[in-house]
Amino acid sequence: MKIAVLGTGLMGAPIAANLAAAGHDVRVWNRTRAKAEPLAEKGVTVADTSAQAVEDVEIVLTMLNDGATVTAAMQDAAPSLPHDAVWIQASTVGISATEDHIALARSLGLEFVDAPVLGSVKPAAEGNLVVLASGAPELRERVQPIFDVIGARTMWVGETGASSRLKLVANSWVLALTAAVGEAVSLAEASGLDPKLFLEAVSGGATDCAYLQMKGNAIIERSFPPSFTVQNALKDALLVNEAAVRANVHLDVAQASSARLNRAVTKGHGDEDMAASYYASFE
Repeated sequence: MKIAVLGTGLMGAPIAANLAAAGHDVRVWNRTRAKAEPLAEKGVTVADTSAQAVEDVEIVLTMLNDGATVTAAMQDAAPSLPHDAVWIQASTVGISATEDHIALARSLGLEFVDAPVLGSVKPAAEGNLVVLASGAPELRERVQPIFDVIGARTMWVGETGASSRLKLVANSWVLALTAAVGEAVSLAEASGLDPKLFLEAVSGGATDCAYLQMKGNAIIERSFPPSFTVQNALKDALLVNEAAVRANVHLDVAQASSARLNRAVTKGHGDEDMAASYYASFE
């Protein structure tokens, strides 16, 4: 298929590369062209504008930072968008922005599939993301070949927009885990303990998990190459809290996670992996 990928950041770049490797005709656009240029070596065409990227394509896949950026890219592309194309919106943008994108797709004459993903850089590179998809049943056959390339499995979860709500539920869990790991390691260190003793103590038990061991060791080693940045985690935490207000539920842990992430950003760790929110434990 002819596919345009708008956004070639930490997630968009490996997604585009995998689609090209699978034999699709892939064109990409990124606000900073230099970040997209390395994809040319992988058989991807790099466009100067989003409008150039979407000419004559069958699929437009957006993987950008936030709802406003997605909207701007699609509006800029509007003059060149084929009216029979399917727009796969894979960015994590929250409920309000997803509703806006559904309306925008309708105004542009596009079919729309809401498809945020679970996973970070490594699963994206390996094609092992979990795709959370929602949209009209008749669109599934058209977009499933895309999802089969970028993901290990696809979950179809109901009416258009339901998958973005599910993504925020999943993110609330990841944010809580990240905060808990950072707090446990910081408490161990501040108490004069080797924090590896904590990881060893819970290892193999009911409260152990691969994420705890991975992020815990990253914190102990002070190794924070970004698979998902503190700044992006803060953006998602705010979206989770927005969803909680809409749903009329109190999410105390999500609110606390937002505060921790914000402190880490103000301390200069916004571009590091979200595990660097550990630094929010200290003055």
